[in-house]
Amino acid sequence: MAKRHYIPVTADVPGAASEGNCALIRKVIRTALAAEGVDFPCEVDVLLTNDSGIHAINREMRQVDRPTDVLSFPEFDLTPGQLPGAEDADPGTGLVPLGDMVISMEHVAAQAKEYGHSNRRELAYLVVHSVLHLLGYDHLDEGPQKAQMRAREEAILGELGIGR
Repeated sequence: MAKRHYIPVTADVPGAASEGNCALIRKVIRTALAAEGVDFPCEVDVLLTNDSGIHAINREMRQVDRPTDVLSFPEFDLTPGQLPGAEDADPGTGLVPLGDMVISMEHVAAQAKEYGHSNRRELAYLVVHSVLHLLGYDHLDEGPQKAQMRAREEAILGELGIGR
């Protein structure tokens, strides 16, 4: 049996790391990694928090003094389509540490309401978005990079059967 990805999900707000949320997050991460050709065991750490928690992390880590919906902290400086190699695996675990994601569950609820879809769909979208950041995708420009990232997000959500 192939090694599985290790995806610890923690929360610093009550109820955020429900069984349903954790199962969805893990399924979305595994699907996104497979869609991007990641066929080796990885670790992705997930923290579910609220707006004040993500605000503090954003201020400390990025010097941006505001809350946001999702933060991604990649372990590697990749470009889309480039993957880390087996030599990047942690010798103790055999897992390639892709990085960390932090999601504000307050933003999940607010954005789901704003866009007229479910919290489940919004959470799945933010997880896919973060995985793509961990794998080198970016959307700093309003041109080809953003379009490429949006196309991959929609394709992966489509594979999951999670549409708008």
